Amino acid sequence: MTGSPGPGPFGLQWRSPLPEYQQQGIARLVAGSLLLADDMGLGKTVQAIGALRVLARDGATGPALIVVPASLLLQWRAQLRDWAPELRLSTVRGTPEERLAAWRAAADVYLIGYESLLADLPGRDAAAPRKRRWGVVVADEAQRLKNAHTEAAQALKALPRVRSWALTGTPLENRVDDLVSLLEFVAPGRFDPRTMMVGFRRLLDEMQLRRRRAEVLADLPAKTRFVIDPGMTPRQRHAYEVAEREGLVWLRSLGDAVQVSHVLELILRLKQICNAHPETGESAKLADLARRAEGHAATGEKLLVFSQFVAAPFGAVAIAERLRALRPLLLTGLQDATARAQAVAAFAQEPERRAMVLSLRAGGVGLNLTAASVVFHVDHWWTAAVAAQAEDRAHRIGQERPVQVFGYVCADTIETRIAAIVARKQALFDMYVDGVDMAALAGLELDDLLEAVGF
Repeated sequence: MTGSPGPGPFGLQWRSPLPEYQQQGIARLVAGSLLLADDMGLGKTVQAIGALRVLARDGATGPALIVVPASLLLQWRAQLRDWAPELRLSTVRGTPEERLAAWRAAADVYLIGYESLLADLPGRDAAAPRKRRWGVVVADEAQRLKNAHTEAAQALKALPRVRSWALTGTPLENRVDDLVSLLEFVAPGRFDPRTMMVGFRRLLDEMQLRRRRAEVLADLPAKTRFVIDPGMTPRQRHAYEVAEREGLVWLRSLGDAVQVSHVLELILRLKQICNAHPETGESAKLADLARRAEGHAATGEKLLVFSQFVAAPFGAVAIAERLRALRPLLLTGLQDATARAQAVAAFAQEPERRAMVLSLRAGGVGLNLTAASVVFHVDHWWTAAVAAQAEDRAHRIGQERPVQVFGYVCADTIETRIAAIVARKQALFDMYVDGVDMAALAGLELDDLLEAVGF
C-alpha cells in the first residue's frame, strides 16, 4: 500500500492521499471488530469511513450504524459526504416522527447521536435499531461506554451486529474497567471477568490498534506545555481559606457517613474560587489570561480557552467577557449542534475571531480547530486524557504552527493536589495502555477525593 491519491489503495478513489498508517487501520477495520485507539488527531473518522467504503464495495451484509456525540453529528455528516459520496446516508435527528422517517429511509449508513439512539431503542417499528442486524456498529468517542452500567453502554452492546468498531483516543481514563467495558462491546462473548488477569492482555493486543503521534506523524509541529501559577487576589485567597476550613470541619462532622458526593461538593467550591471570587468576580487567573491572550493575538495567533465551568463568574461565560477585545466565540453544552458547527466555521474562516472559549466537556472532543496554535486550560479535570483531548483540537493533522499549551495551577490549593493525582493516573495509563504489563489501576475513588482536599 502507498500514500498516493486514488484510484489507489483498496482499488478506490480517495478525496486526498491516505498515509500508510491510515491504510493499515482501514485494513484492520475491514477484517473485523476493532478498538481503534489511535492518538487523537490521527484520523480515526477517516479510517472508519474508508473501511465502510471498502465493505460496501465488497457487498458486505447489512447497513452501518454510526453513533456519535450530538455535537459531532454535523461534522460526521460532512466527512461522510466528502470521503464517501457514493454511500447513501440517513442522518437520524429531529422530532420522533422525523427520526422514524430517517430510520425507514433506504441507506447504507445511518448516523445518530447517543441520546437519540437511547430514545429510539425501544421502538417497535420494523426499522427501529434493535429490529435489524447491522453490518457494523460504530461507537465514536467510545470512552462514553467505559462504564458498563450506563444506558449507552448497555444499548450499544445489545444491538445485533456483525462487527463492532470503537473509536477513542483515550481507551482508559481512570481504571481498567474502562477497557473491560470497551472490550465487551468490541468482542462480545469473548471476555470473562473471572479470568481477566489471564486473558485480558492477550485479548486487548488482538482487538486494539493503537498508534501514537510520535510514531506516525514525524512532521507534526511540536506541542509545548507550560504551567502558570497566577496567584490569587487577597480577597480570593481569604474566600478560599474560609471555604476550605469550613468544608473540612463539615466533612469531619460526617464521620463514617462521608460520601463521594460530599467531597465533590467541597472540591467544586474550592476550584471555582481558584478561578474567581464568588461574589465580586475578581480573579488573578483571568487577569493573567487576558494579558497573555492579547499578547498572543497581537502576533497573529488564535487561541482556544478551556474551562470545566460555564456560568459566570467562574467559567466560559465570564472568560469570554474578559476576552471581548478578541471577539471570542463561545462553545458550550448549552448550544445545539447547529450553533456549535456555526461557531467552529466562524473560528476557522473569520480572521477577526482571535479566540474561542469552550466548556471542557462540550469542546474537548471531536472538533478540528487547527486555526488555533495556543491553548489555555483555565482549570483542570481529573485525568490528563481529557486535557490532551482538548489540546489536540489544535494539535492534529492540518496544524502548521507549533502549539503552545498553558495550564493554570494556583499554588497551595486544591489545584496542586489534583495535579499530583492526575500525574499519578497518567503514569498508570502510560504503563498499561501503551505498555505491556498489567497494572493495579486505581479509579477516581473516595480516597483520591479526600487526598485532594487534604482530609
